[in-house]
Amino acid sequence: MFPDVHPLDDAQREGQLAVDVMETRDKIIIRTAVAGVTPEALDVHVTSEIVTIRGERKTESTSHDTTMHYQECFWGTFSRSIVLPHQVNPDEADAVFKDGVLTLTIPKLRGEMNVQIRRDI
Repeated sequence: MFPDVHPLDDAQREGQLAVDVMETRDKIIIRTAVAGVTPEALDVHVTSEIVTIRGERKTESTSHDTTMHYQECFWGTFSRSIVLPHQVNPDEADAVFKDGVLTLTIPKLRGEMNVQIRRDI
């Protein structure tokens, strides 16, 4: 027998975006398909090491007499945090939304960084 499965109700579910992360000599490029989402429904947060994309894809409600045969598309809130392969300059990040695709271009930090080493005493 199959164990009891208790699916999360819609308020607890959050989808995860599929992303492409590319690196050139000078920048990191992140691309994700967010069809059905307006640019105003997206929140993009960039730090020197992590990019987080959040949003919500809304759907029309279906009537109670509707039979759903397949439901492969995710509807509701989604997010994705990406640890970047290189430190970037978040102040120069650029976001373009075109034809349902969000493309982030973030310049890499150049030069050296001094890192403080803590001593546990």
